[in-house]
Amino acid sequence: MDLLHHIFYGFSVGLQPENLLFCFVGVFLGTLVGVLPGIGPVGASSILLPATFRMSPISGTIMLAGIYYGAMYGGSTTSILVNIPGEAASVVTCLDGYQMAKQGRAGPALGIAAFGSFIAGTLGVVGLMLFAVPLSEFGLKFGAPEFFAVILLGLTLITYLARGSAIKALMMGAFGLILSCVGLDPIQASPRMTFNMMELWDGVGLIPVAMGLFGISEVVINIEKTPSTEILKTKIKNLFPTISDWMQSKGAILRGTVLGFFLGILPGSSPIISSFLSYSIEKKLSKHPERFGKGAIEGVAGPESANNSASSAGFIPLLTLGIPANAIMALIFAALLIHGMPPGPFLLKEHPDLFWGVVSSMYIGNVMLLILNLPLIPLWVQVLKIPNKILFPLILLFCIIGSYSLKNSIFDIVLMMIFGMFGYFLRKFDYEGAPLLLGFVLGPILEMNLRQSLILSKGSFSIFFARPISAVFISVAIILLTTSFIPHLVKVKGKYEALTKDD
Repeated sequence: MDLLHHIFYGFSVGLQPENLLFCFVGVFLGTLVGVLPGIGPVGASSILLPATFRMSPISGTIMLAGIYYGAMYGGSTTSILVNIPGEAASVVTCLDGYQMAKQGRAGPALGIAAFGSFIAGTLGVVGLMLFAVPLSEFGLKFGAPEFFAVILLGLTLITYLARGSAIKALMMGAFGLILSCVGLDPIQASPRMTFNMMELWDGVGLIPVAMGLFGISEVVINIEKTPSTEILKTKIKNLFPTISDWMQSKGAILRGTVLGFFLGILPGSSPIISSFLSYSIEKKLSKHPERFGKGAIEGVAGPESANNSASSAGFIPLLTLGIPANAIMALIFAALLIHGMPPGPFLLKEHPDLFWGVVSSMYIGNVMLLILNLPLIPLWVQVLKIPNKILFPLILLFCIIGSYSLKNSIFDIVLMMIFGMFGYFLRKFDYEGAPLLLGFVLGPILEMNLRQSLILSKGSFSIFFARPISAVFISVAIILLTTSFIPHLVKVKGKYEALTKDD
């Protein structure tokens, strides 16, 4: 009964005109961001984050959440029609979605992507409601050592689940932690790493860092690549999948939903991992794996369901434990901190209107997205025709306005440009920006809990192993960190043995 009461309370918040408006704005912008190749949901959220500071915390969070799961919907449109993923999690959709479009089945491909996303997103929100309260109650048992341990585990998982090199991901996470130390010491209030610059006394701003790493660098990379976005000239018809299409896709949708949900809960995971794993599982389970890559509808349904389910599940560790699962969750985390509503075990008790309002808005947003994605597909096709010479200067302009408006400081614009070029070189050399941003956002909380724990134990690190919860989390972190380097060590050993054999 309590859960039903919370749901009705959440809808009373989510259905308020202001929150409905920002939910629509969020999912519309998210779909637009997903459709347009180039700027992703992290870049879009970075640009719009300053705007949320003038909204109520609930409306701002609802809008940022809508951009996130809306981009998961929109990314499939570009993948199917142009063979260019509008969002990174839709890369796999290109494999079979574009082939279906070439065979004249663009309509069913877009339809199953929209319906699969709707089903998975809705079931993901149901899971969020069921898991959130028990996890929040569990989180109430946490003290400073436990919070330090769980944040350490989250940062370790980022390294362990990195798409590329674990060493590079670890370096980026460590750099983010170092960057978070710039400014005044939280306990002694003495400046550190400020290089006698007054502008750095408040620390490095999140907005310039995020906009530079994910907004400016994205534009520069896309200007350099300048991909051809020639839209497949095919008539889009029969958007509603046939019974045969549903029979082929139902298992993929359900499996993708479950897989995406449980992977989405893990800190450091992302919808990209979920969509790739879903595609691999569907191909292995299929009686005709040779169809994959040639227009198999399961190859569209599974990954699209997985990435939408994962995006809903990512809110569980954020809202209940205060641990952002990925870069965009880190931005939402930062927005809530700025509004004075720190995510974590007390959020559900102290700000139930925010928690249940955001959850109910995700139900409403999924319905809005289904309405937007099917009838408005011709509009999204026209949006794809916007030339880069118009789109990219506008993105740069919004980035500059967003950075400047925060403190009315030219220094922040310069800082954003520096991180933009830094982000560009990171991408060129296959370094991920997400571990850096997560380390930067979580760094102050990690440091504060570490120092509080050491004050309680009079400088002894044994406090982390004397308490069962923190001991388990730290032990798992050590195991994961160790095993993530085993492939690298095996590779080095192989090279050494090959060299000694040649000698």
